[in-house]
Amino acid sequence: MMYISLGFYAFLALLLIIYYAVPLRFRWEVLLAGSIAFYAVLSKDGFWILIISGFLSYASGLVIYYLRGKYAESHRFLQRMTLILSLLVVVIPWFLVKNWNFISGSTFQWIVPLGISFYTLQIVSYLSDIYNGKISAQKNPARYALFLLFFPQIVQGPIPRYAQLAEQLYTGHLFEEKGFVKGAQLILWGFFVKFMIADRAAVVVNAVFDHPAKYMGGYVLVAGALYSVELYADFLSCVTISQGIAGLFGVELKDNFRRPYFAVSIKEFWRRWHISLSEWLRDYIYIPLGGSRKGKWIQYLNLFITFMCSGIWHGSGYKFLFWGMMHATYQIAGGLMGPIKSRIYRALQLSEQSGMRRMMQCVGVFCWVSLAWIIFRAESLRIGLHMIKSVLCVHNPWIFFDGSLLRMGLNWKEWCLLAVSVMILFCADYMQEKGTCIRELVLSKAIYIRWAIYIVTILCIMVFGVYGFGYETQNFIYGGF
Repeated sequence: MMYISLGFYAFLALLLIIYYAVPLRFRWEVLLAGSIAFYAVLSKDGFWILIISGFLSYASGLVIYYLRGKYAESHRFLQRMTLILSLLVVVIPWFLVKNWNFISGSTFQWIVPLGISFYTLQIVSYLSDIYNGKISAQKNPARYALFLLFFPQIVQGPIPRYAQLAEQLYTGHLFEEKGFVKGAQLILWGFFVKFMIADRAAVVVNAVFDHPAKYMGGYVLVAGALYSVELYADFLSCVTISQGIAGLFGVELKDNFRRPYFAVSIKEFWRRWHISLSEWLRDYIYIPLGGSRKGKWIQYLNLFITFMCSGIWHGSGYKFLFWGMMHATYQIAGGLMGPIKSRIYRALQLSEQSGMRRMMQCVGVFCWVSLAWIIFRAESLRIGLHMIKSVLCVHNPWIFFDGSLLRMGLNWKEWCLLAVSVMILFCADYMQEKGTCIRELVLSKAIYIRWAIYIVTILCIMVFGVYGFGYETQNFIYGGF
């Protein structure tokens, strides 16, 4: 019952009817019941692991809050030890199921609860915020369970903070047509991006990365660029659908993307990409390590540690560590090269407001990020490095002209559909970058124009995305985390 199945939307429709039918004070309980049912069906054997983690973190939060309120500084050590032990109890199951087989070289079949990487970070931030006095512990176990299990975001994020999400869940929302329509718009847009871009690009990406010995040079260049597009579209889609589903209940989930490929530096890229994870890493790893407060060399070390943690979170294996270290190196190099780049731009008479300068910076960021994505997507670090080497050493430019790209799963019509869809995504992102709210723009149009847009979009998805193409749609890439 994933977010792209008919069964899920039948479940969603039933839950919406019940939610808006019961009195306001009971609506959070409907969300809780629906979230439990959703996760129990989806995770099955892994459900009990989440229950144990949830119970322990709930109890630990109360203990930390009680010690902080009653004894304050006199029992600071006891509070700290309670926090550390609680975090270990929560983090160790995630670490074992995600990394133990790689470390030990075994093939043990772990029970892996869906969304474990997301709800683990959610629990860590909850307990840490209680310890730091930012929030109060939730005394009602059922309400805490709803915060942890809220079904639109439990499987694939975004990673919520208790202060941002909890009160929205516990306050029953009245039905508001405009908010409901905006939620439906987000779901429709998410489906467009998923089926028209991500899954279509995946055909070529999978062909190259699944057969690295067969496809080299220009093929890797194309697949690397397409994987950058696929991953962005896939993740944007799943988060947009999650936001839309939450919006149907009057709940606002935080944006997780802010048009990252419009970034002019790697540092800015991480302020725009997977924002909830980036901010979590900043607040709970980078800043506690000292951030930039202890000199440049310590800052560089903290960056490496933070991005290595990001790599470990994304998956086990040397390639994820290397991918994280690449991004840390990018940021450090970007800071060191800043004065040199500024002199070059001045020599070229390109001011900071220059459109040409910004375009050059965006292209540079896209190229560096795509290079790292090749390592991220490859079967192993060795294969990923070999693929990057082939881009530099294998020269086969004729593949762009002799029809070779048409023998990788997409014919010329499908390439055109992909190009047009990517252009639509680019235009939408560009308009949002300039401050236009597309949902508000659509809602401001006459009803026949709005419905024409909706119907044309649905027909395009049905004909060209789902039913008009000879391959199976894929689950969301981040949904398995």
